[in-house]
Amino acid sequence: MATHITRRESLQTAAAIGAGFWIGGSTSARGDDSPNEKLNVACIGIGGRGAANLGGVSSQNIVALCDVDEKRAGNAFEKHSKAKRFQDFRKMLDEMDGRIDAVVVSTPDHTHYHASMMAMRMGKHLYCEKPMAHSVWEIREMTNMAKKMKLATQLGVQRHTLANMHRSVELIKGGAIGKVSEVHSWMGGDRGMPDPAKTGENVPAHLNWDLWLGPAADRPYSSSYCPYSWRFWWDFGTGETGNFGCHILDTPFWALDLKYPNRVDGSGPEVDLHRASKSMTTKLEFPDQRVTLHWYHTKSDPPILKEHGISGKGMNTLFVGTDGMLLTGFGSLKLLPEEKFKSFKTPEKSIPDSPGFYKEWFIACKGGEPATCNFDYSGPLSETVLLANTAYRAGGGFDWDAKTLSTGGHKKADALIRTEFRKGWEV
Repeated sequence: MATHITRRESLQTAAAIGAGFWIGGSTSARGDDSPNEKLNVACIGIGGRGAANLGGVSSQNIVALCDVDEKRAGNAFEKHSKAKRFQDFRKMLDEMDGRIDAVVVSTPDHTHYHASMMAMRMGKHLYCEKPMAHSVWEIREMTNMAKKMKLATQLGVQRHTLANMHRSVELIKGGAIGKVSEVHSWMGGDRGMPDPAKTGENVPAHLNWDLWLGPAADRPYSSSYCPYSWRFWWDFGTGETGNFGCHILDTPFWALDLKYPNRVDGSGPEVDLHRASKSMTTKLEFPDQRVTLHWYHTKSDPPILKEHGISGKGMNTLFVGTDGMLLTGFGSLKLLPEEKFKSFKTPEKSIPDSPGFYKEWFIACKGGEPATCNFDYSGPLSETVLLANTAYRAGGGFDWDAKTLSTGGHKKADALIRTEFRKGWEV
């Protein structure tokens, strides 16, 4: 990591603070995709999810591509043959500084922070994959840097544009079920706890293992980590909660204007120091809204559904209000009890359609409205997701001071809020 990075004035001169809401209206000439208005974009991580993000921004000028795995990145390199190729994002940003307007980061979780912070310090607008970073401290640093540099940001929570999510938010904000006191959200399935890492394997010729490790502690290469199963190893990923938590908790965060919890509790199977679990249960208290948010990674429906005889198939969130309940997912919703809401008149749409999740970011980069999942909104969301992991991994709960990032003296939890970087990657 370069020790000294020149700070440049941001390309965006007036970024308002977003709240997960696309205002709509004219995008103006600056937001159009005319050839002379296209952004010069560099992408870091272009295999897997990175390939999808590259496709999402390909209407712009792709000037540089970076990936540590030449095989996984091969198709992207060939498709964008005019873009300059790199393995090390630090070299790319230093060398291409004056030719890059915006950066897309789609690396494994443990390298989000270093790539993103270097780009933002240089005044580059940023699109970053969820869950934003690998620790709560990293997320807060990224959120503050984006605000300081007045940059256009977007977290990869693409489901924010789904019509069903919009209708759910409208119902809650419109008071359809009264005052909400509880929310139960869950991710189905039991992915996690991969087999012990394979040993004695040679590093593939197409992979730069040292750069893939980045700030993580040094260790021999293993196909148990790379290219995908890193997600379920705590040194690299954030488990299924980190994988889907931002997508699912986006609905209650938006609908209830949640920000930071002040109490977090977690439980589940015996904690493994290295591997993410197959299940977990957490509870987060939000005093400002007087809401308790429950998060479950579970193969079966959460207990609250069984208590009410509700099927959670195809759903992921249950809002509990004084006048009823809202069961919702990515594609459908239901007001409960059904008999009570049989004659309920659905309110007219109030949340405008997005011009497109990536286009929101383009418009923001060019001086328009902030993207709906800019870091002012998605930073607290991402922190909450990782706090749920922290409570489970720390073996219990803790009081949380969001201003100081303090757990009230809970040593195990404190050690997870900010993790160490290996030599050469310190900040």
